[in-house]
Amino acid sequence: QVQLVESGGGLVQAGGSLRLSCVASGRTASRYAMGWFRQAPGKDREFVAAIRWTSGSTYYADSVTGRFTISRDNAKNTVYLQMFSLKPEDTAVYYCAAGAPLAVATIRGYDYWGQGSQVTVSS
Repeated sequence: QVQLVESGGGLVQAGGSLRLSCVASGRTASRYAMGWFRQAPGKDREFVAAIRWTSGSTYYADSVTGRFTISRDNAKNTVYLQMFSLKPEDTAVYYCAAGAPLAVATIRGYDYWGQGSQVTVSS
């Protein structure tokens, strides 16, 4: 059993920054990787970024590469998504996820999900 609690969402103007946090509790065996996905109104949930917990290897969607950074704090069991140069098209509900995916960008590879955090970027 893994619980994921997100925080850090909010309203920001285009070009601004936000940092999302996701605190994980429960068995660490279920979080070989953690990822961030987002879902905008009327859109499918899409991959944003992921990190493999042990190695620290990171992965990003093309749409956020160079603007977003995923990182982890082992002591705090927390994964972060630092977002810079935000655009209106980044507006979505952001979800953190944990699991043992072979393909980190695949939704089906994750077993546990956070409650979602709204990020709104105004133009």
